[in-house]
Amino acid sequence: MNRTTAARTRAAFASVAAAGLALLAVTAPAHATGGTPTTPTDLYNEYQACSTDQAKPVYVAGRTGLTVEGIPGHTDPEVRWVTEQFRAWPVSDPSQVITAERTYSSLGNEATATLGGYNAPLLDGETYAWQARTVNADGGAASDWSAPCYVATDDTFPNAAPTVSSPNYPEGQQNQGGTPIKLTFGANGVSDVAGYTFTWFGTFPVAGGASIGEHGIPEYHDPYETSPNFFARADSLGGSATVNLMPPHTSGFLVLQVASLDRAFNRSQPTTYFIRIKPDAPTVTKVSNSPQYGKQAIFKLTPDPGLQAVSPVVSYTVRHLGQSQSETTVKASTSGIAELDLTLDDPYGDVLLVTSTSANGWVSQQQWWRTDGTDSSPTVTSDVYPENGSGGGAGVPGTFTFTPKIKGAVSYTYSINWGEGTTVKAGPRGEAQITWTPTDSGWYALEVYGTTKDGAQTAPASYYFTVN
Repeated sequence: MNRTTAARTRAAFASVAAAGLALLAVTAPAHATGGTPTTPTDLYNEYQACSTDQAKPVYVAGRTGLTVEGIPGHTDPEVRWVTEQFRAWPVSDPSQVITAERTYSSLGNEATATLGGYNAPLLDGETYAWQARTVNADGGAASDWSAPCYVATDDTFPNAAPTVSSPNYPEGQQNQGGTPIKLTFGANGVSDVAGYTFTWFGTFPVAGGASIGEHGIPEYHDPYETSPNFFARADSLGGSATVNLMPPHTSGFLVLQVASLDRAFNRSQPTTYFIRIKPDAPTVTKVSNSPQYGKQAIFKLTPDPGLQAVSPVVSYTVRHLGQSQSETTVKASTSGIAELDLTLDDPYGDVLLVTSTSANGWVSQQQWWRTDGTDSSPTVTSDVYPENGSGGGAGVPGTFTFTPKIKGAVSYTYSINWGEGTTVKAGPRGEAQITWTPTDSGWYALEVYGTTKDGAQTAPASYYFTVN
């Protein structure tokens, strides 16, 4: 199960301020009958392992409190529930103690509490020490306190947006695509910038988070290590970072947003960097004779010359939007050219969306190809009930003839006034004839479509007439 710092719901527990180092008395019912509590292990703060080195605290945003946790222990194997108590104080003033506890903590599993919070916020820019201990559920014996863990609170956001520059894709000009975009992010004079976050999508990802494993032990995800497509660590505190990026989408105009992060992952205002790419979509050419609807066509796919010179194309991705929809990857030759066989199956017109992919992973802009389609609807005639006219009468039968506009029709399906469809076989020349007798006078609509021997369905024909 994955949880982020922002998404994980905090557990319910009591959290109160107190003077000195004494904690509130425990009022939970007694469960222990022997043995003694042992000092909690596996201590974490904000899902990161605690630091016992005061000179190297874990930096956290303290505005909503500090999430702390540890696994309580006991020497009595029959004990199931204990209370885990936590206390914290600013190193600069150990008399200002903040306390919290988690009653009914399960032995052998992480117990979580929050120190501070909206009602008793931690001070910005302070280093805090915190400890945990295990207490019998009846409020009796208690373990020793753990060794202090140290955190530094930082609720101050970087006060300047980062600088962004690129030697091979500078702003203000059209650039040849095909090579990774090299970008350098700078702190813009902010001394505590620890890294940068960037996005092509307009929304920045959440930094950090953890996977929760056995016994509730978190495995912290350092975003600089686990998400290199969105985060880059600065080369030093207040330093810069250089990345090489492949844009995740095909466009001649790319927009990258970049923000700097301090050690507590407070984010600066973003800088927007605009990149213009020369047109690099492939060429799509239909090399077979214009086929009738429902038949196979042959296409030649040719890479953009500028892109091919920089980064040779190895394949094409083709999305076919027709009566059916599909996505196909076609391997290119050493010259970057490929051939595609495809059945055009939409009587109203097929669309191909084609991009090329280079050996280094660069995806080109999208080429759009369309056929206007063929009028494949059958022709309808009647000897008694002319189209858009009147004739016959109630009880007078009329003959309707269906004639194909394309080859290969094997049947027709028709309906009167959009009722249930009826299918009839076509003759040797693809024609069919039906006889229909109206029961009432008035206006009628006949709709009919054909089906070819290849299973393709033609466009429907609508035929309107009036019965006298």
